[in-house]
Amino acid sequence: MNWLNSEAFTVFGQHIKWADMMGNTIGLIALALGWRRSLWTWPAQFLAGAILLTAFATAHLSGSAGKQVIVMAVAAWGFWQWNRGERKAQDGSVAVRFATWRERGYLAGAAALGTLAVGGLFTAYPTLSWDPWPDAYIFVGTIVAMYAQARGMVEFWFAWLLVDLVGVPLNFANGFAFSGFVYIIYGALVLWGMRDWWLRSRQSAQPVLEGAPA
Repeated sequence: MNWLNSEAFTVFGQHIKWADMMGNTIGLIALALGWRRSLWTWPAQFLAGAILLTAFATAHLSGSAGKQVIVMAVAAWGFWQWNRGERKAQDGSVAVRFATWRERGYLAGAAALGTLAVGGLFTAYPTLSWDPWPDAYIFVGTIVAMYAQARGMVEFWFAWLLVDLVGVPLNFANGFAFSGFVYIIYGALVLWGMRDWWLRSRQSAQPVLEGAPA
């Protein structure tokens, strides 16, 4: 599987790796499927994680490989969450909503504490990460975003946007140019997806009139 870490092509002086290109392209598709509230968003995220896991493990990057294991686990849990009947709206699609203020506090607190914990781990063991604190921020932010997505919270788009703000420069700085380009596209999809879920949540919050079809 060493070919995953080999160079696919060069563009604008940036060396694009097969694993970087394949994993992030599938990840981009997964985000688009999440926008459409498709259950297939989770298998796509799982597959993207599996490709990156194989590549990182082959390159003996145990820290990066370990992160993908967690991403894959959250993707499996998200699939289970969306597949449950009580997560459905009246029209059969995945129900979306804004988080409560308490839930937002939990998400923000988990992100802050998680970043401190993971950043401290990466700092103590430098072989786990190229750039400990930004890497920890992106990793924990990704988990928080995926959790919020699994719960059908509109805030998951805000979490992805915050991840993008750090992810773009970090990926270019660490030689993952394709990831950097994809993160820019992520930003556009996040804004569109945020609008779609926002409107969807308002429709879901409207009461159904008595005698009207559901």
